[in-house]
Order: sequence, then structure tokens, then C-alpha cells
Amino acid sequence: MYILAAGLVVGAVLAIINKSEPETTLAGIIVAVLSILTMYFLYREKIKVGEELESQPIISDAKCTKTCFYLSFILLASSLLYELWQIPYVDALGSLGIAWYAWKEGKEAFENAKSKSLSCSSDCC
Repeated sequence: MYILAAGLVVGAVLAIINKSEPETTLAGIIVAVLSILTMYFLYREKIKVGEELESQPIISDAKCTKTCFYLSFILLASSLLYELWQIPYVDALGSLGIAWYAWKEGKEAFENAKSKSLSCSSDCC
């Protein structure tokens, strides 16, 4: 997630420095809408199955899907703003929003892995 975040930040900074803007964001709008619909369905179904099976890994996977759902909303918002009003650099701001969210999720994943590793090592002894 950290590498994704770094790549998005570099891309956004380069877009601003080079004053580049997309010709259209219609593809981003279509992808975002399809992703939102798909991720919402997958999230709900994974939660349902995870709860029925009492499976924490499936429920955790559902939470990852929920993250994709939120990221798709950031993409949709920035793409719509640009497509409708041609607001300069809003696509770069959308990239920065996705980068922030990816960084936050990466940090949370590392913290969770670290705390589970610490609790596992004390449980195993």
C-alpha cells in the first residue's frame, strides 16, 4: 500500500508540475460506477458468508473490499468534478485522496500484523 501511495503522490505532483490534465474522465466515471456497484455487492455477500461460517478471514477480506468501495467513490468524485466543470488538477487531488487512503490502510495493516505477531508469540510460549 505504501508503494501505491508513493506512486500516486509522484504521479499527482508530476501532473501538477507539467500542468497536464486528462482529455476526458468518462472512462474513470464508468469504471468507478461499475466498481462501486460490484464492491458493494461483494462486500455484503462476503460479510453474510463470513458471519454464517463464523470466519474471521472472510470478514477481514470483506473489509478490504469495503476499502475498494471507498476508493471508487474518490475516483468517481474527482472524475465527475473534472468532467462536469473542468476544475484544474482535480484529478491530481483525487490521486492524492486515494494515496492518503492507501497510506492509512497500509499503516493500519502493518499495525494489525504487528500486534497479532506480538500476541501470537506470547500465546505460543
